[in-house]
Amino acid sequence: MSIQTILQDLKTLKKITTQPHRILAETIISATTTTTTTLPTVLSTLTPHTVKLILTDPHIKTPKCLSLFTIITQNPSLIPFNIHIEHYATVICRLIRSKRFQDAKNLVNSLANDQNLRYYVPVPVDVPVDVPVDQCFNSRIVSKLFNLMFKVYSDVRKFDAGLETLEYMRNNGIEISESMCLVYLIGLMRSGRFGLCLAVLDRMMDSGVNVSAYTLTVVVDGLCKNGEISSARELVERGMRNGVGPNVVTFNTLVDVCCKRWEFEELELVLELMAKGGVERNSDTYKFLIDGFLNGGKVADAERVIAEMCDKGLNAEIHLWNAVVVKYCKLGKMECAFKVFDNMVVRSVVPNAETYRVLVSGICGIGETGAAKELAEKLQRKGIDLGCDVFDDLVNGCCKKGEFDDAVGLLKAMEKKGLFGDVRLYNMVIAGLCESNRREEAIRLLSFVVKCGANPECFANLVNDLN
Repeated sequence: MSIQTILQDLKTLKKITTQPHRILAETIISATTTTTTTLPTVLSTLTPHTVKLILTDPHIKTPKCLSLFTIITQNPSLIPFNIHIEHYATVICRLIRSKRFQDAKNLVNSLANDQNLRYYVPVPVDVPVDVPVDQCFNSRIVSKLFNLMFKVYSDVRKFDAGLETLEYMRNNGIEISESMCLVYLIGLMRSGRFGLCLAVLDRMMDSGVNVSAYTLTVVVDGLCKNGEISSARELVERGMRNGVGPNVVTFNTLVDVCCKRWEFEELELVLELMAKGGVERNSDTYKFLIDGFLNGGKVADAERVIAEMCDKGLNAEIHLWNAVVVKYCKLGKMECAFKVFDNMVVRSVVPNAETYRVLVSGICGIGETGAAKELAEKLQRKGIDLGCDVFDDLVNGCCKKGEFDDAVGLLKAMEKKGLFGDVRLYNMVIAGLCESNRREEAIRLLSFVVKCGANPECFANLVNDLN
């Protein structure tokens, strides 16, 4: 290294270390680490231009820059001017460049909550932003700054300020982050501002923001929970026209709410839109449809859907089939119930004990007690447990027809299985035995019921008759 080079380096170093704003910065730091009272005096000499020189000086490291700015902002009464929003922006951008994102977020949060500062759109949209563009920050840093500001406004529920920031970004070609917009949209929905939420999402799509199916689904879900099903469906339609592809989760959200609210006309529009978008129904879609149709009294539609589900190779679980059988049995349409049962067998769906119990109870419900008992006997021989409810239905059917011998036989069968039926049914059987002058059998049955824990007061009238 030549003597001339060494001398030039020494001159450069002297120039760096003797800059007045650097000396002032060192003095401020020193004043906070000593017991002297020079800090008020030093801060009183600051000017907006001096602060700008300190904050933008690359020779003052970012951590020290942040410390200096913190000292200045924590002592507003000691400086003869108000801190400008450009000062905040400069420090935030430096922090972002240094990947100190949490510090940057904290500073943005302070800025958003400072009532003495304007919203972060310091100049009209047709005038270049003074900071950070003139500080030679690249577009990526500028985008991070604005998106971070946008998120903080969302966090502190300053939605109008957030919207102003978003508009500024749109009009100045600053890249908009979808994830930050999602935070804003969720905040709007939680605050009940669904109209603004829809407007913002439309602006995102118009601005070329890559809106994902996830973001679309989040907004659709929020609208559906608020009862705005038509608005949610129309949003999906607009999204499809703008190249935002809804997925099966998006449509399932709509299908589910339509089925739960029995909005079947709206459901048809959703299913048409789903087919138009080329989105295939999955198992969840079919389950929502089956539950909705059954609860809405459209049992035939539920039966059609479960058959379609099987035709597409999806696993239609046995409880779905049983739910259709139950509905037909409750409606007294046993022919339809057995048709579903036959369809199960054809499709190699193995009926379980619940399927048979439902059928036996259904047959009892239409007064065909003999056929019900015959089926029950066959099932018991096959080792299928009927359960207490089915026995109760059989006993009830026998009592209504005056077939007390059969009723007593069923109660004895229950005893052997360790089952105890409804007290009301025992009352009916004992009363029937009394009327048939079968007092001993009535007394034995009454004794059994009381031993099983039944309240004797329930049989007070029968006891008087027996005595």
